[in-house]
Amino acid sequence: MAVLMPVGVAVMGDASTASAAFNPSGQDFWVDSASMGPIKSRIFRANDGNTNRVVYALDGLRARDDLNGWEIETDIARTLTAANINVVMPVGGQNSFYSDWAAPSSFFGASGSSSGSGTGSADVGQRNRYTWETFLTQDLRNALSSRLGFSPTRNGVFGLSMGGSAALTLANYHPDQFSYAGSFSGYLNVSAPGMKEAMRLAMLSQNGFNIDAMWGPPWSPAWLRNDPFVYAPSLKAHNTRLWISAGSGLPGPFDRPASPVDLFNTGNAMGLEAIALANTRAFQLRMSSLGANNVTYDFPNVGTHSWGYWQDEVFKMTPDLSAHIG
Repeated sequence: MAVLMPVGVAVMGDASTASAAFNPSGQDFWVDSASMGPIKSRIFRANDGNTNRVVYALDGLRARDDLNGWEIETDIARTLTAANINVVMPVGGQNSFYSDWAAPSSFFGASGSSSGSGTGSADVGQRNRYTWETFLTQDLRNALSSRLGFSPTRNGVFGLSMGGSAALTLANYHPDQFSYAGSFSGYLNVSAPGMKEAMRLAMLSQNGFNIDAMWGPPWSPAWLRNDPFVYAPSLKAHNTRLWISAGSGLPGPFDRPASPVDLFNTGNAMGLEAIALANTRAFQLRMSSLGANNVTYDFPNVGTHSWGYWQDEVFKMTPDLSAHIG
């Protein structure tokens, strides 16, 4: 628990903060969700104008309702569009793991905010339950195809932390849509001892979400369904191309604390990355035991749970992504 406690402070997502960095080359793309209301995504078009090469970029646990963290914190859109890849950045979904929840998050009844874009916190409860998997694989997928002509098949999906775990889950259960998935500092063994309680602390600290509304108790069918360690055999069977990475937890070039607050945040980012690394190594051993050869692993010698390292990982991954989508 000494290792897991920082999760409740820094949250399983970005351990740093920054002001929004709006990219004018993106366009707002609103799609109705049957249960969550209107959801905004940000679309960045491939430089060559193609519509058959598409990747979804998923956010972390602190996902905001104005912009996706990848737009706020990084410059990956420019790199990916220059590689002639269309980028889809869903907005919102904090704490969601981009999954379909069992119930609205609530501690004191079902009053409170709804679940889509523009509805930041759960407060005392959500009116509507999260149905992010359904949205990404049906509502958004179909709207991108019908309104923009984007291919609904052989897409890529990647994410950091919460989004890394979700990327593998989406690719596993929707292999017709996703031929490629990337996880950066993802939690890929969520059924491991202590993980639910660590995640509980994280969700409580991020606007008071109730993890019991997500997948139920550990080892329940819904919980196991969302654990990459458990469904690893089908990722191998689908031959889904994977890019899996996590840092060592040691500070590097993007960790230069200049104040006590910075030092505190760096310590949290180190602890979060240590947990992500342990989860990712467990997943690596699981895939190795299955004889899987559809994965590229990258474990840098330095790197904490923060955006600079995740941006660099996207830069490394881009050629491989480009070769396996569309």
